[in-house]
Amino acid sequence: MSTPGRGLHGRVLDTLGPAITAGEYPPGSVLRTDELAQQFDVSRSVMREAVRVLESMHLVASRRRVGVTVRPKHEWNVYDPQVIRWRLAGADRPHQLRSLTVLRSAVEPVAAGLTARNATAEQCAELTECALGMVANSRGHKLEQYLIHDIAFHRIILTASGNEMFARLGDVVAEVLAGRTHHDVMFADPDPPAVTLHVRVAEAVRAGDSVRAEELTREITVGALQELDILVP
Repeated sequence: MSTPGRGLHGRVLDTLGPAITAGEYPPGSVLRTDELAQQFDVSRSVMREAVRVLESMHLVASRRRVGVTVRPKHEWNVYDPQVIRWRLAGADRPHQLRSLTVLRSAVEPVAAGLTARNATAEQCAELTECALGMVANSRGHKLEQYLIHDIAFHRIILTASGNEMFARLGDVVAEVLAGRTHHDVMFADPDPPAVTLHVRVAEAVRAGDSVRAEELTREITVGALQELDILVP
């Protein structure tokens, strides 16, 4: 399904991007824009726009007289939310989920400790509201509603830390949380102890207890890795 608002080049991207990240076009493959335009039944200008987007993600390189060449995986912009989404939709999902969850385990606990020191009263209130929203939607197979509050909770942790590098990872964390839900890498209802941990993190942040906030958030990320061991062995 093409992402609304992106038009014809979006339709091309929604097919070509996942194909590249899934390895259907191995690194070094040369793609001809004229041939691709014919294949997707779009104009060459539409095809060039799609290629420009793929270039911005470092998935391909475009050179005169050579064509569009698929770049090696180690050159991809693996932090691009769209690249993450495509990889989560393909056969690379287990590795991608584990890689992203390990990243979370390295970053989020430290961010939570900083948030306990730096969060404003408004951010503390928002964090508590998100945690309570997670509790309210943690039963009855309401994973989509739960996801909204879960993403918002972790965005606040990263943003309120006061570290702009952590804050920029908000979209990355959002994609991994959404990917777990949309690709059924979640229990039918969230793990109750994990939900409770989010409430306790909010309490620690409100109390300004940075050590406790970091410890509790580390428990959350360790639990997420353990869930992967069960659901995506």
